[in-house]
Amino acid sequence: MRKAGIFDFWRKKKMEGMRILLVDDHAILIDGIQSLLERAGYQIVCQAESAEMALEFLKKNEVDLMITDFNMPGMDGLSLIHTVKRLNANIKIILLSMHDEVHLVKEILKAGINGYVLKKDTQHELLQAIKEVAAGKVFLSNDINKLLIVNLQNPDEGKLLTDREREIVKLIAKEYTNKQIAEELFISERTVETHRKNIFKKTGTNSLVGLIKFAYANNLI
Repeated sequence: MRKAGIFDFWRKKKMEGMRILLVDDHAILIDGIQSLLERAGYQIVCQAESAEMALEFLKKNEVDLMITDFNMPGMDGLSLIHTVKRLNANIKIILLSMHDEVHLVKEILKAGINGYVLKKDTQHELLQAIKEVAAGKVFLSNDINKLLIVNLQNPDEGKLLTDREREIVKLIAKEYTNKQIAEELFISERTVETHRKNIFKKTGTNSLVGLIKFAYANNLI
C-alpha cells in the first residue's frame, strides 16, 4: 500500500480550503450541514436562504463549491444551477435534495451538476461527495445510481406522468375545476384531488402557472 506523501497532504489542505456556499431555505437543515462541514475542516463562506440571495453573493464573491436544495421559494434549484453555470462554469455544484424521481434526476444531471445527494442519505455520503467533486469527479449517491440503473432496464419507469395524469393536466390547462374534471373523466373529486397533488409533486411545481409552464416546456400537453 502506498504511504501518504506530501502530494496527499497538500491535496487534503486544498480540499479543506474550498470556499463553500450553502443554499437552502430550511434554517435547521442548513445550520446542521454547516456544522458538519466545519467539523470536517471545510470553509463555509455563506448561507443563502434563496436562489436570489445566492446569486447576489456570487456576483461579488469567489466560491469553489455550491451545495443547493431543489425546492425553494422563488427561483428553484434547477434554474439556479443554469444561472450559476452561465456566471461561472468553474463553480462545482452538488444538489442536496429529497427528490428521487427519475425525470427530475435526469433533468438536473443534464444541467451539468457535479454531485447528487439525497437528504435521506448519510452524512458520510455528503462528505464523500464533496471529496470526489473536489477531485474532479462526479458523485451520485447509491440510491440515485440504483434509480438510474433500474430506469435503463425499465425505461417506462422514468415516464413523468401517467396517461391519466396527462389527461388531468390538459383539463387543468383549460381551467376546469376539480368537479368538472371528475365529471369529464367519470371519477370522484377526491380522486382528482389526489391526482393533482401527485402531479404537482412530480413536476416540482407549486402553482397553476408553474405547472402549465412546466407542462408546455416538457411537451406534457
